[in-house]
Amino acid sequence: MFSLGLVGAGRFAGPFARLWRLHPGVGDILATDLLPERAARMVAERELAGTVPSFEAMLDSEVDAVAIFTQRWTHGPLAVAALRAGKHVYSAVPMAVTEQEIVAIIDAVRDTGLTYMMGETSYYHPATVHSRELAAKGAFGRLFYAEGDYLHDMDLGFFDSYRHSGGENWKATASFPPLLYPTHSIGGVLGAWQTHATSVSAIGISDERGDGVFDKNVSQFDNDFSNATALFEVAGGGAFRTNEFRRVGYPSHIRESRFRFFGTEGSLEQLATISLWQDKTGVQDITEHLLPMRTLDPDDPSLAHLAPTLRDHFTKGTAPVHDRSRLPQEFATAVDGHEGSHHFLADDFVTAVNTGALPPVNAWAAARYTLPGIVAHESARQGGARLVIPDFGDAPS
Repeated sequence: MFSLGLVGAGRFAGPFARLWRLHPGVGDILATDLLPERAARMVAERELAGTVPSFEAMLDSEVDAVAIFTQRWTHGPLAVAALRAGKHVYSAVPMAVTEQEIVAIIDAVRDTGLTYMMGETSYYHPATVHSRELAAKGAFGRLFYAEGDYLHDMDLGFFDSYRHSGGENWKATASFPPLLYPTHSIGGVLGAWQTHATSVSAIGISDERGDGVFDKNVSQFDNDFSNATALFEVAGGGAFRTNEFRRVGYPSHIRESRFRFFGTEGSLEQLATISLWQDKTGVQDITEHLLPMRTLDPDDPSLAHLAPTLRDHFTKGTAPVHDRSRLPQEFATAVDGHEGSHHFLADDFVTAVNTGALPPVNAWAAARYTLPGIVAHESARQGGARLVIPDFGDAPS
């Protein structure tokens, strides 16, 4: 059993605070936030052990591990500081926003021997879980192409989230480049296909809405791309394509991430409301097998702080394809989210810290889910130039 400090008490931290509070492998849980009232509110709502005044104070405390739920461009330096302070680290996505930050995390994990895990929800997306099982059985034959989409229009909840976290300056941060938040698309592909990206060519679409978001004159990131498409080459031969769209006519509240896998013997294709397995003999509808069950009414008062278009992501439980046998009994009636991933991610981190085993999305896997997007963004900035993606190898056994 270990003690845990939550760094950031925003909307995404709450569901994980609830799960770790239930988990028999976790002891006291503390929280800190730049806005102390948010940390105090979460401690009261989730019945946690107390608050800490700052991130630095959390690192000076006796907690064994920290879970980072801060703004997405801050994760890398915070993770390194925590590891160097002797804390295990769970980080929300993305891992980091530069190659240098990724290298620093891997070096810190290697030097300290501590656990680092990135909480990528798409690793447990039903289509990824099923495709991972099919690939292991050889059902695809040779996989040679895949697609991963993260289609989340800004109007469907993102504006509210950025207003909540960014205050009066929210438009400057809402322009965060889509390809620097790539793990929901890349992670779903590589979570099933055991390979890694070696090069990329990407195209960014400059925004034309004129609302002050994705405007280089406003953007903290000098970014005006609201949509981007990247084509990756992979080790061993083959390719995959990802779409990161923030201005798109698509029902992302129904399904924001979706995947396709093509092999020489079979293929899997997923749309917003249907999933199909196909081989040379015909087509099988596998929608029900991959369909998450709802665990909470979207109108529940506990979700009142979320935009209605975001609530589905925090109420979808596991699908028939998920194997819940390894999860603690305490999770049996607990609220889940993001297509059944929350329970597994929360348990992965606890298991890794308490046993010393590598979590599935360890630092090396996280690098393979994150760095390709960073390089892809640079490719888009260079008009689609094909760029090499560095690789740091597999996690040490």
